[in-house]
Amino acid sequence: MASKDPKQTCDQCGAAGAAVVHLTQIVNNEMKTSHLCEKCAALKGVEGVEEPTNFPLTGFLAQLADGPGSEGPSEPQGPCSFCGLTFENLREAGRLGCPHCYTTYESYLRGLLRRVHGSTQHVGKVYLPPDPAASDLEKQVEVLRHKLQRAVDAEDFERAAGIRDKIRGMEPAGS
Repeated sequence: MASKDPKQTCDQCGAAGAAVVHLTQIVNNEMKTSHLCEKCAALKGVEGVEEPTNFPLTGFLAQLADGPGSEGPSEPQGPCSFCGLTFENLREAGRLGCPHCYTTYESYLRGLLRRVHGSTQHVGKVYLPPDPAASDLEKQVEVLRHKLQRAVDAEDFERAAGIRDKIRGMEPAGS
């Protein structure tokens, strides 16, 4: 997240009062804020220090070709050579038709990303899917709990004690 404040010293080059970008990053669950001047922010890949305005995505897409500061040619390239999606369809739907549309409308998408996010380079967190082994373990414990309840209902306490011990061995300490 980047915000403006002209009263800070740049952490990168040390220019007094030049820091206009405050970049907050979270790495390994630690938050770090860097105060940067426009030049150092651009070197780090943070483009456009203006706060993005809160427009719906379709509004941004509608302004792509004629919005202020839009990059690229004034006339969009022809329709996507793979799926046939036209620029007008892209603006109306707000969705691309296929992976090849990214190449066809690249200059317009870069301008959109720059205006929405302030950069065209991803600097956020990396998605890590949940550990499948953990969900399998939870399912096994749930099955054992049902078996334990049936053993208690049947008054088979020796079997219930064995199942209880298995559950305790599978659960993390402190649960």
